[in-house]
Amino acid sequence: MKSFLSLGQKMLMKLSAIRNSASILQQIRYAHVTKLGNQAKGLLFRQLFHDASYTYTYFLGCAKTRKAVVIDPVLEMVDRDIKFIEEMNLKLVYGLNTHVHADHVTGTGKLKQRIPGFQSVLSKASGGKADMLIEDGEVIQFGEQSIHCSATPGHTNGCMTYILPDHSMAFTGDALLIRACGRTDFQQGNAGQLYDSVYKRIFSLPDHYFLYPGHDYMGFSVTTVAEEKVLNPRLTLSRDEFINFMKELNLKYPKLIDIAVPTNLKCGEISKEALQGSAELLSKK
Repeated sequence: MKSFLSLGQKMLMKLSAIRNSASILQQIRYAHVTKLGNQAKGLLFRQLFHDASYTYTYFLGCAKTRKAVVIDPVLEMVDRDIKFIEEMNLKLVYGLNTHVHADHVTGTGKLKQRIPGFQSVLSKASGGKADMLIEDGEVIQFGEQSIHCSATPGHTNGCMTYILPDHSMAFTGDALLIRACGRTDFQQGNAGQLYDSVYKRIFSLPDHYFLYPGHDYMGFSVTTVAEEKVLNPRLTLSRDEFINFMKELNLKYPKLIDIAVPTNLKCGEISKEALQGSAELLSKK
């Protein structure tokens, strides 16, 4: 307990020391959101939210060809997503999962049923099944736009961060959250590996890159490499301190884990029984 408290005190001290710089970084962040909200450099961009699982879903489209991808769609929100792509006249070609989720069922399976030619995408390292199993360093094209795949294991062994160098954007899934990170106590989680992934693959990006997380529980929507390198209370710890801190979290398991993980290993190919169970569990407070 003593060592845990000392880590907490260190985190508070670091946050206090840099509080004055936070407002400046936030001004930069929100200016970017305004600019990118509809279209920039031929990229169509939209961020959507699922309240029950605090999950962000992202749409990225080529303004010229109308080809688009979705990152981390949620099963219960597929009707919303279909309506959006129809309103925007987009042709959805890929559904990219940042990892095998434990707190919600991916919408890629249902989207495949609704959209001809749509393909599910998952990291090969996850051990799951998808139309496209990707590896570190691969590039996914949609029209004149491209996404670079960067392996960031640690939360799970199949975590993938999706980077758009032309737009200074990265979608980090659960590897890096705003002022936090994904848990490391199940699904092949490894705190040391996560720490290394963040520093080698995300914090190594230019400081001005904007980072979009897989979840947020505090009402934030976007951050930057510069912000998280300075303001993230977990990732500003030393590697050993981080590992010890993650061991002490003692978080409850996601209530949907027994349905979500096996279903998401098949990219959302879900049975009627699992679908009903998902709806019932998400409806419980």
